[in-house]
Amino acid sequence: MSLDDAAEELASTLGVDKTEVKADLEKLVSYSVPLDEAKQSLRRKYGDSGAEGTGGAPSETDIVDITTDSGNVTVSARVLTVGKRSIRYEGDEQTIFEGELADETGRISYTAWNDFSLSPGDTITAGNAGVREWDGEPELNLGGSTTVTLEEDPLSVPYEVGGERDLIDLEPGDRGRTIEVRVLDVERRTIDGRDGETEILSGEFGDETTRLPFTDWDPHAEISEGASVRLEDVYVDEFRGVPSVNVTAFSTVEPAAAVDVSDSATEMSVREAVDSGGVYDVLLRGSVIEVRDGSGLIQRCPECGRVVQNDQCRTHGQVSPEDDLRVKAILDDGTDTVTVILDRELTAEIYGGPLDDALDHARDAMDRDVVAERIAEELAGREYRVRGALSVDEYGANLNAAEFEERSEDPEARAAAFLAEVDA
Repeated sequence: MSLDDAAEELASTLGVDKTEVKADLEKLVSYSVPLDEAKQSLRRKYGDSGAEGTGGAPSETDIVDITTDSGNVTVSARVLTVGKRSIRYEGDEQTIFEGELADETGRISYTAWNDFSLSPGDTITAGNAGVREWDGEPELNLGGSTTVTLEEDPLSVPYEVGGERDLIDLEPGDRGRTIEVRVLDVERRTIDGRDGETEILSGEFGDETTRLPFTDWDPHAEISEGASVRLEDVYVDEFRGVPSVNVTAFSTVEPAAAVDVSDSATEMSVREAVDSGGVYDVLLRGSVIEVRDGSGLIQRCPECGRVVQNDQCRTHGQVSPEDDLRVKAILDDGTDTVTVILDRELTAEIYGGPLDDALDHARDAMDRDVVAERIAEELAGREYRVRGALSVDEYGANLNAAEFEERSEDPEARAAAFLAEVDA
């Protein structure tokens, strides 16, 4: 059945305007809701006497009881955060409002498709709010058929009102957050955006707790290397398995007092780091047990930087590749393993010379593999301290190293410390 036929059927059955029903139906289907479920949801919404749970507005529901199958609900809750951003919906730009609501039983994220003038700390009753699935969890949709009433008596909830957070506390999916950070690194880039070529800023923020990558989609002059800034209304998504801060045209960026940045990374065992799903700034210690294929002299596409084989790039086809140095080493600490990736600079330190020396070595031997063989002889069996960004995907765990140093601690001292921990 087509959407138009389904809207016609629902409009006739429910006695409501077909245009409104079709718009609601298209919105649900755009969120990957199956057509039959979308129709059932609209029957509940418009009060079809033949649908389960009808008979007027939905009864009030505790947040803890809301599931992805809840249909439409009425909720009394405290507004924890409010964010604002622009999205592309059905080919048009639309401004949405998003954040978190909470009652005594739990928290839930929301998206408001209309401006209900929500502010953090407000207590509201949202009637006839839709429920959809987002990242496997239920989310409230406040749309044209939702009524939002501001309550006079504030609802007491066991959650922090407001969006101020340290970087270490940010999680993918956070909206309407406020942070104070120092800009550690920033680069202006041109990308192919949804409206053609777009300039953005990308780089790294830091505070006393950790460091995270960021993207500024509407470049702010205040975001410059070394500056300390306060950013209000940023949202967080996932980049290579770790939280990434997104600054938009609706974000407020102002100078702040100097922000201290931690010099130390979060130290974990390999198993802890892998199980976390990704850590942007982590310190691991272990032994290199293998240097993998794809190490030593490699060739990259001059357009996208990907490694190429036989002058063929998966994206750009036949290219004139550029030479580079890289190491892919397996690090094992006894709890798990991770592939550590060293860039040209770190690889040159291990090899004992720059790229030109490696190329001369390969030409003299008439074999490019001699570079990887020398690197393997240098690394295999030794213990290292590695700091960098760890990501986990279906292909395994990879750590892009920023620091790679051989461990200098005395083995007997380490063994004594380990035994002391076991005996404690």
